[in-house]
Amino acid sequence: MRLKDKVAIVTGAARGIGKETALKFAKEGAKVVVSNRGLDTLNEVVEELKAMKAEVLAYDVDVVDRNQIQIMVDDVMKQWSKIDVLVNNAGITADNQLLKMPEEDFDKVINVNLKGVYSCSQIVAKAMVEGGGGVILNASSVVGIYGNFGQTNYAATKWGVIGMTKTWAKELGRKGIRVNAVAPGFILTPMTEKMPDKVLDMMRGKSPLGLLGEPEDIANAYAFLASDEAKFITGTVLSVDGGVVL
Repeated sequence: MRLKDKVAIVTGAARGIGKETALKFAKEGAKVVVSNRGLDTLNEVVEELKAMKAEVLAYDVDVVDRNQIQIMVDDVMKQWSKIDVLVNNAGITADNQLLKMPEEDFDKVINVNLKGVYSCSQIVAKAMVEGGGGVILNASSVVGIYGNFGQTNYAATKWGVIGMTKTWAKELGRKGIRVNAVAPGFILTPMTEKMPDKVLDMMRGKSPLGLLGEPEDIANAYAFLASDEAKFITGTVLSVDGGVVL
């Protein structure tokens, strides 16, 4: 097991990529900390983790609230004395064209997707430094690299995450912390599954493989980057997109 006895925090772990990442990490032997807005939203993933005999802690955390993040980190350190991996998966969308986007929607997405990643990473990194190192993994997107119609706010955050990833890799490397990002393409999540079939078919058509990704595809990438198999990888952005941007 590649993550045996590692302590890993996964934000936005209630469903989709976050949930699959938590389950994958548990399969690889990690002790898993899952967080999401609303403790009840984590019931399903917690039950699945317990059924796997995994050690799990669950927290009601809004990544916009630094106090909630700090309480979680302090409690994890009290319970398990270390944090080895942070997966900054929590994120939202509020799509609209530039000329129609309300300022509050821009600010809301920036606060969760960008500042939330900053806050979680800053607080967890301090614990990692005290523990001698760790791995921070950030959720970017192909949208953050290439842009996308109607996603000014989302694209800005995902590009910003790449900038923070590369900056932190330079700052934290000598402290034993690796920092990388994963840039998913079109992934079948509860959100995308609600889209019309013609839209999903269009998305499949953009991939040379003729496929949409599954949450497990991203979870597998996170598990690799979190493991010692990736010990010489830092500051990189791993695109997991089925070739959609070729």
